[in-house]
Amino acid sequence: MTAPAPRQQIFENAKIWTFDRERPTVQAIAIDGNVIVAVGDRDTVRTAAPDAERIDLQGACVIPGFNDTHAHMEREGLKTLRPSLAGAKSVADILARIREAAAITPPGEWIVTMPAGTPPFFFDGVSSLAERRLPNRHELDVAAPDHPVYIQGVFGNWGKPPGHSALNTRALELNGIGPDTRPRVNGVEIERDAQGRPTGIIVEHNNRPTVEFDILPAVPRFGFADRLEGVKRSQRLYNAKGTTSIYEGHGSAAETISVYRRLWELNELTVRAGLVLSPSWNDLTEARRIMRDWLATARGSGLGDRWLRVSGIHIAYGGDSVVACCARAHLPDTGWSGFVEQAVTPSDFREACFLAAEFDLRLHTIVGDQLHEIVPVLRAVNERHPIAKRRWVIEHIGRTQPEDIRALKELGVYVTTISTYYLWKGGSKYLDEADGGNSVVPHRAILDAGIPLAIATDNIPYDPFFTLWTTCAREERTTGRVIGPGQRLDAHTALELFTATGAALTFDEGWKGRLKPGFAADLAVLSDDPTTLPPAELKDLSCLLTIVDGHIVHDAR
Repeated sequence: MTAPAPRQQIFENAKIWTFDRERPTVQAIAIDGNVIVAVGDRDTVRTAAPDAERIDLQGACVIPGFNDTHAHMEREGLKTLRPSLAGAKSVADILARIREAAAITPPGEWIVTMPAGTPPFFFDGVSSLAERRLPNRHELDVAAPDHPVYIQGVFGNWGKPPGHSALNTRALELNGIGPDTRPRVNGVEIERDAQGRPTGIIVEHNNRPTVEFDILPAVPRFGFADRLEGVKRSQRLYNAKGTTSIYEGHGSAAETISVYRRLWELNELTVRAGLVLSPSWNDLTEARRIMRDWLATARGSGLGDRWLRVSGIHIAYGGDSVVACCARAHLPDTGWSGFVEQAVTPSDFREACFLAAEFDLRLHTIVGDQLHEIVPVLRAVNERHPIAKRRWVIEHIGRTQPEDIRALKELGVYVTTISTYYLWKGGSKYLDEADGGNSVVPHRAILDAGIPLAIATDNIPYDPFFTLWTTCAREERTTGRVIGPGQRLDAHTALELFTATGAALTFDEGWKGRLKPGFAADLAVLSDDPTTLPPAELKDLSCLLTIVDGHIVHDAR
């Protein structure tokens, strides 16, 4: 943690959005240690904290810190641990980067790089290179004759398939890849020369790459120390965007939770973390036993404190059984995901939901366009085990039907959405909806139904201002067309969904998420007031100052 904050501080001369219904806007806020003690006009706050240090924010905008409720924060810092190929425009440029890495890497050790293309999405991939391809194994052999080399393909959650990987001869040999190698997973292609020998190029068409789990067992994995350093770096990056809390509803594998626990033990968390278990059981019999005997700490609201809390489980709906099998064989490594890959049939999903309700484990599930298939399951569970007060969470909503939204309200289900994923990045599939896209990620309809709603980044990218823009503008990436104009939100509403409302997902709405006396001193100072900007300018906002628990964790003033 940073050095202790002064006992009392007053931040004044600001436009402060509190998201407290009783006093929505104020000009000053007083902090005593890690708690807000007063809000209001300058004179009122000075009277409440007469001995406080006074900080003039010169008209800046203050909001509660962002609460990224589908953050994948375990992922961002890992990207900085491997050499970047950003800016490379040709095969020669990439080979130069490989030679540079070889010069500082002991002989025999692996060189593993990030993908080709422009981060954070790598949409351009190999098309960004003059030759429109990666270097083959022979070219890589010349650049790094004493090292196995692996250029990884894009992780589809950032960008779009296909992803292109490249290995040199040493790397191919260490992974046992030869003329007879055949991937087990569909969508993976090993490029071969005229003699049938691998060229070193592998193309994957799957959204979440499986190539490492399937045919590249020798490629170095992220170990515990890597993941620990990765989250440390991620925290600084998220703090710099004004993020003070995260919630990982997609689930966290055991090793991911261990990383957060270690940072908690070291008192090095600067982002409050709410985690959900990502189970690794193989069948329903094992699931029942684990839920019954081992997951007592995750029941109900879970176990933890104001910095780290674990509650509930994520159960997937669908998935590829071969992919899940390949990935689970490499546990505790989870690649870039941070969660355990699952493949759950509709019938097994139904039974797992009943088990979760029986053992009071909050369900989290990603529904995409299948909400209409999930709702009947929730209704059936509710008849035996009422779920209205358990705060079950439906995530990643894509296409919906009005009757399903009404059902979520009746069932007391909470919702988180990813506008960047469904509307901007992947919105092309919804451009020709009969209703103009108003049934896709229908924020306004969800709010009008009275359903608790929070929005999130999904780490694509981790920038909350980009997500604010996609939520308010709803523009598809390749055409700029608006998907569902009737579902656009104003910036003020979107800000509340991105700051205050997510606290309920961790049962913390009584002490964080709003700027009011007695609440946690978690806040962000922005470069401009989002509520006064046209939607197109929201993504250009920046964070000047971030305070968590009364401590300054980011200062760009």
